[in-house]
Amino acid sequence: MSQSIVVLTTVSSEEEGSVIAKVLVEEQLAACVNMIPKVRSFYIFEGTFCEDMEVQLLIKTNSENFAALEKMIKELHSYSLPEIIAIPIVQASKEYLHWIDQNS
Repeated sequence: MSQSIVVLTTVSSEEEGSVIAKVLVEEQLAACVNMIPKVRSFYIFEGTFCEDMEVQLLIKTNSENFAALEKMIKELHSYSLPEIIAIPIVQASKEYLHWIDQNS
């Protein structure tokens, strides 16, 4: 079984999030994608302070898929520099980890 991870990315809208989520799951780059609407983000980009409403995607996959998943997100994403952060799943039920491994 490979290392299971959660990949975080934010998108500009639920529509964009839905497109990315569907492609990632259909291409088996992710076992599951959760969409959390109305995330308020504060950041500095290209020297400008920004405050935006975004949608957070929580992507469950395995580390072997990260490179392909990152490439697909960049192809589909509207941002020139999307957040793409992988966090290892340190503990989870064996059954859930097996499901992630079988579906991504």
